[in-house]
Amino acid sequence: MEAQIIDLDLTRLALGYSLILLTVGLSRLRGIGQEREILWASVRMVLQLLALGYVLHLIFAIDHPLPVLLILLVMTGFSIQVMAGRVKEKMPAFYRVVSTAIFAGCGGVTFFFVLLVVGPDPWYDPRYLIPLAGMIIGNSMNGASLAAERLSAEMRERREEIEAALCLGASSRQASRTAVSSAFRAALIPTTNTMAAMGLVSLPGMMTGQILSGTDPVTAVKYQIAIMFAITGSVGVTAFLILLQGCRRYFTPAHQLRASAPSPR
Repeated sequence: MEAQIIDLDLTRLALGYSLILLTVGLSRLRGIGQEREILWASVRMVLQLLALGYVLHLIFAIDHPLPVLLILLVMTGFSIQVMAGRVKEKMPAFYRVVSTAIFAGCGGVTFFFVLLVVGPDPWYDPRYLIPLAGMIIGNSMNGASLAAERLSAEMRERREEIEAALCLGASSRQASRTAVSSAFRAALIPTTNTMAAMGLVSLPGMMTGQILSGTDPVTAVKYQIAIMFAITGSVGVTAFLILLQGCRRYFTPAHQLRASAPSPR
């Protein structure tokens, strides 16, 4: 029996939006003061997803790699901007470091995963490349934000410790090893926790969406396992590149801590 997808008309979507209004009401009731942010975020999400839906419809019809690569470039650019808004205390040369890490980490893992693991024909098939890249970039953005934020905090809190190590003859890499390790560990925690809870505590969105669309549950599970491998690899590579480049920005070529490095509060 062929699975039939239930369409969500405007009435059903409006009914679903009542849950947003419920959250806004609870926020107002408790005096939290986030009503405007919640409403704006929900409206922005709806507009962005509707626009994306029409754009994807057009891209599917064109069947050419150029618009697919262009939308991936736009997604990456927006992820960098979102990261910049999340990270309050930015490392030196923040945009250069983050841009290089995301393009190399997310881009490299995405094309490795799509071309070699999934193997669609043609290779730029937007039904595969765009959704998979979106999941990889989105999750890597969270890990990259944590890595950048934590590195800045560690360099600030450990400034005296790092300076003491440098005075004793340690290289910049040796002096900052603990700070970098702590930041890398923090970047991987959300992804590690997600993998540990997946299947027992939560049903991931990709697998749920495939099952709702009629895909065999075992096939959906295989895709979810594979995409989690890709997400974890992308988070690891992107965070590593941010920490590798970012840490160097705090030191001079002579292994001296720059004066612009943050001081303990």
